[in-house]
Amino acid sequence: VAAAVADYFKSSAFQAFAPETRRTWRYNLDLFRAQHGLERVSALQSRHVDRMVAAMSGKPAKAHNFLKALRSFMRYCIAENLRKDDPSSGIKGPKFRTDGYRPWGDEQIEKFRAHHPIGTRARLALELLLNVGARRSDAVRLGPQNLENGEFSYRTQKTLTQIDCVPLLPELTEALDAMPNTNSTFLTTHHGKPFTVAGFGNWFRDVCDQAGISKGYSAHGLRKASATRLADHGATEHQLMAWFGWTTLRSAEQYTRAANKRKLNRAAGEMLKIGISNSKRT
Repeated sequence: VAAAVADYFKSSAFQAFAPETRRTWRYNLDLFRAQHGLERVSALQSRHVDRMVAAMSGKPAKAHNFLKALRSFMRYCIAENLRKDDPSSGIKGPKFRTDGYRPWGDEQIEKFRAHHPIGTRARLALELLLNVGARRSDAVRLGPQNLENGEFSYRTQKTLTQIDCVPLLPELTEALDAMPNTNSTFLTTHHGKPFTVAGFGNWFRDVCDQAGISKGYSAHGLRKASATRLADHGATEHQLMAWFGWTTLRSAEQYTRAANKRKLNRAAGEMLKIGISNSKRT
């Protein structure tokens, strides 16, 4: 197992994944290798995989990531004739339901802005995440080189999707103009160095704490707030896909469906108000 995992990490199949996927797969397979490195790949059976997944029942998301990484590794092993089948086939991870990251609402955004004024790194981070809608892995790499003629262009780290023509909005313009523009990235550490993805996540959580923002709200929640805001202003599924770099309609549709429901409810509410008013006059 140890030798096969090491070879897999060097393979074109593994290198073809986006950096974020490689990081997740490597983390899970390194743990697998540490525990079972001296076993033969061909000896792995479904019952073994089932026990490994069952041991993660308290952390369903972790179990699902492990299964994805293991299945990718098994496909490589089959292609290399190290075994003939995938023992993880048919194994299901523990059930869990989550709505993912909580989108920021106007209350949280204004509370953050009130605590971190224009001219602070924290305020620039919020406006960049909210107005560009980039993932934090992309936000930490954005700099003057990604901005031309009032539009952002960049390639996403997670899916390697090229995103073009995202407009520089007024709220972000104000935040950028108030900060020195002498670095290769807009967001920097206290020492003026570019953030790592993990380092930015930890720092942003700290500045959220300073502003009194609850633990459930994260940097990715601002990306969701950005998508919600666009959908509420009438953006179509394909416009959302182009803006956020989604490759399928599924992600975009959840925002447009929610926006349509809000519009329908508001319209119904207005009709009810008119009906009640007319009834009282009668």
